[in-house]
Amino acid sequence: MPILQAYRKLSDLALVAKAKAGDRPAMHVLVERHTPRVNRLAHQVLGAGEDARDAAQESLVKLCTRLRQFRGDAQFATWLHRLVVNTCRDLQERSRVRQTEPLPVEESPAGEDADPTRASALGDLRRELADGLARLSADQRAAVVLRDVFGLSYEEIARTASMPVGTAKCYVHRGRERLRAGLEEHLGSSPAAPGMPVGGP
Repeated sequence: MPILQAYRKLSDLALVAKAKAGDRPAMHVLVERHTPRVNRLAHQVLGAGEDARDAAQESLVKLCTRLRQFRGDAQFATWLHRLVVNTCRDLQERSRVRQTEPLPVEESPAGEDADPTRASALGDLRRELADGLARLSADQRAAVVLRDVFGLSYEEIARTASMPVGTAKCYVHRGRERLRAGLEEHLGSSPAAPGMPVGGP
């Protein structure tokens, strides 16, 4: 539809304003644009499985039903991150069963890691990192994912996860330390591979 093509060029804030006024195409484009982000965050927080899919779907429903609560005092993405994280927490509380299934491991693009030995080693590292993330507490995992996967600042993490900035820093630090320990054990105490989110500010 021509109107959808035009709306896809609009900013989040412009779409939010239209959606709040009852513009259904604007809401459609907003959900379409952020569905991959919602799915990715839910799977990073809860791991692969039905819980993550349920949390993602519930988050998208809340995006539609609670959009009027967005006041614009933070970026829309930050508000959405908070909504998804809180939905994941609520689902965990309802089920009262900690998710222990490893996080999904992203496959390398075609042509990358053509060396079978290197590809195998990197695959092992990714699986170990996924397992390490799954062993973190939900709050630590969310903080590390928001910092090292989505690139949020500590202030944004604090707003998203409804915690003090100092707590966000602590969760990221402790989460990284646990990940580093697991990777070093896996690698025989050799340095972590470049790009792995186990260090940095």
